[in-house]
Formats: sequence, structure tokens, C-alpha cells
Amino acid sequence: MSLNLSHGKEMDPGEYGLTMDDLPEMGASPEATRFDFRVWWPEERRGLPFELEIGSGKGTFLVQQAEQLPDVNYLGIEYARQFWLYTADRIRRRALAGVRALYCDATTFVRWYCPDAMFRQVHIYFPDPWPKARHHKRRHFTAEFLRELHRVMTADGVIRVVTDHDDYFEWMQEHAAQVTDLFERQPFEKPVSADAGEVVGTNFERKYKREGRPFNAMSLKRL
Repeated sequence: MSLNLSHGKEMDPGEYGLTMDDLPEMGASPEATRFDFRVWWPEERRGLPFELEIGSGKGTFLVQQAEQLPDVNYLGIEYARQFWLYTADRIRRRALAGVRALYCDATTFVRWYCPDAMFRQVHIYFPDPWPKARHHKRRHFTAEFLRELHRVMTADGVIRVVTDHDDYFEWMQEHAAQVTDLFERQPFEKPVSADAGEVVGTNFERKYKREGRPFNAMSLKRL
């Protein structure tokens, strides 16, 4: 089913929207493929901290957070093309120099393309829970993926997670318990861009809040 997010307006990702065409050709191994993606940002910004959002949806968190913290660079990864295009268009219209939206599978990008020690925070807000058992293999949040995130995060890096799905949160806790040598679980602190009464302030959160759904959240600090 197609999503009409543009309200009749033509969306333009400009330089803020990136795709697999902006990535190097996949080599024989992840180690041979990784590259310094900071070249996607203006040279004067490449020394600033970087943060990653996996599953950026319509880009609400990226836009709000970047406007509050302009001295941070944000990369949002989204696999739904229409959401990615909408996000990149929002970033372009606001001329947010520190934000880029990438149309790509997050697991592929982190494992194959991302060099070590790049992100001080990784945000995973309301990921698709893939509730049917036969689809659980599609869930990003696994012990294996957490090990990859450990590699690409800075020494004091933090993964921040929020979900409305109780079963998926149990899954997350089980997989986080498998990597206690790499991460320490901590209470979740909401980002500065969240409004009063919000956990994060994404479109999904606002929708689910109206439906009366409870939210689960946690942070994992890199050891």
C-alpha cells in the first residue's frame, strides 16, 4: 500500500537524502567495505559528535533534536522508501546541515559500511515489532546486532530504546542480557527535544499515546 505523505507536494531529498548508490561497492568482507561516511557532511562539521537513529520514520525525532542540539550530527536510517523521502525532504526544507537520511537496511550499514567508534548515541524508537514468530528473524534488536553496535560506538556510547510492544521489549531484555560484558543497562532519560509528558516525541509515540498504549524504555551504556 502506498503512503501519501506529501499532501500533494513534490518531495525533494536534495543533498540530505542518501541511498545505497552513495555507498561503495560491497567488498569481499565487511572489513574491506567500511568507509568514512563523514564525507557526507560539510568539512567544518566532521569533527562534531555523531548519533544514529535506526528507523527514523517521518524524521520527527531527527528534526526536533537537531534544532535543539545544532552542534551534533545525526544520521537517520530508514528502510521504507516513502518515509525516507519524506524525512529527507523535511531536513532539506529546514536546511539542517547536521542531519542526513539514508535509505538502507540498518544491519547492512552497521556491519558492512560503518567504521569503528563513530556514534556516541544510537536511538531505536518504536521499531517494527514483527509480532509473528515466523518474522522474528527480521527484528533488528538481537545480541548479534548489539555486538556490532558496540564496535561502532564511542567509548562512552549509549543505546536508547523505546517500544510500545510488550513482547518485543521482553525479547530486547533477553538479548541485552546476553551482552552484559559489553553493555550496562541504565534507566532511560528522555531527549531534550521531547515535550512534557512525552518519552521521545515521535509520530508513532503520539499516535500510540492517543490509543492508550503503555511504553517500555531502556538505555544500554557501552562498557
